[in-house]
Amino acid sequence: MSLAVEHGGPEAPAGPPQPEAARRVLVVAPQPFYADRGTPIAVRQVLEALSRLGYRADVLTYPLGRPLTIARVELIRARNPWGIASVPIGFSLRKVLLDLSLIGPLRRLIRSRRYSCVHAVEEAAFPAVFFGRRYGVPVIYDMQSSLPEQLAKRFPFRSRPARAVLARCERWLIRHADFVVGSAGLGDRVRRIHPAARVREWRFPSAALTGGVEEGAALRRALGIAAGARVVLYSGTFEPYQGLQELVQAVPRVLERVPDAVFVLVGAEGSNGLGPAVRPLVERGVLRILDRRPREEIPRYLAMADVLVSPRSYGGNVPLKVFDYLAAGRPIVATDIPPHRTVLGDDRAVLVAPDPASIAGAIVSVLTDPARAGRLAEAARRYAGERLGWEEFVASVGEIYQEVIDGARAARIPA
Repeated sequence: MSLAVEHGGPEAPAGPPQPEAARRVLVVAPQPFYADRGTPIAVRQVLEALSRLGYRADVLTYPLGRPLTIARVELIRARNPWGIASVPIGFSLRKVLLDLSLIGPLRRLIRSRRYSCVHAVEEAAFPAVFFGRRYGVPVIYDMQSSLPEQLAKRFPFRSRPARAVLARCERWLIRHADFVVGSAGLGDRVRRIHPAARVREWRFPSAALTGGVEEGAALRRALGIAAGARVVLYSGTFEPYQGLQELVQAVPRVLERVPDAVFVLVGAEGSNGLGPAVRPLVERGVLRILDRRPREEIPRYLAMADVLVSPRSYGGNVPLKVFDYLAAGRPIVATDIPPHRTVLGDDRAVLVAPDPASIAGAIVSVLTDPARAGRLAEAARRYAGERLGWEEFVASVGEIYQEVIDGARAARIPA
């Protein structure tokens, strides 16, 4: 098999003893891996949990991304005959070509290696389910987002017939996968499509806030932000569905009430997609647009903030950053859409309509009411500590895999 293989690191201390710790699974990740962006971060956390549980994982992925060392994890990279050097987030011809490069290796791996199950992320689940059913290997569909929903606003999927085809494809996948594990907010969609589906939602662990007051102050100085300024921070991708246009339009409204506010948007890649309207705000120093930062640096930025914002305008899954926001001990302003409601409530965030006036009003209300800001921050931190810990996440991964493997074993045993 002419594939690039990157072996995992030395054996790390395992978690609680497992009755079948040597189980081997195949994870198919149709993304640059590893890269510090949403889905690869989520896949990394799953792999770290599997390693902790004693599983061995082969990861079939793109021929792009930086090396990653996790005990008992082997990266297997598909070939790159087109010489593609990078792939953007979302649909593109480059992504389609790289997806096609995974199909042959996927079939060969399932045929030649004995896997307890296949864990297929996003669109990789289509060929994984096809081959899994053919060779008798159960498949977990990792539904990081609804593909029809994500593609509906992109050419050539805007037409009604195209959307109908996408919906039928999604329905086929959900009905034929052995298990669906979706981002928070997608469970109801799965059950509407197939009420009998075995489904769970991810509750990813929050990143601990390692940056304290001093580190936050140092970062402010490095960015040229005055010590007394009120920092409103967004961290994440600059995709259209994240609602950054509405957030930028909210900036002047906030400044009318809180003149010392500074907005910091972290996560730009190349052209930020916000257009020329941001230039006057950037020139005034009230808006800072920063390139994407490594995940390990993000806690420093969260520590610098007075308010954390998630202005997402649409989408069925909760943004991964919200899990980190909750642990940061800062007040959160987010749009009142169903995905946010899965982990954010009125006691730990200000939830408002996804329009500039409402977003601005919520930010002002937090910045001008320190007592309320403190209550929201403490409630968010407490929720993260109680519900979004690493041990809880590892346990949930173990339960999902055990259910899938036990179900497959039971299906093979004659009644």
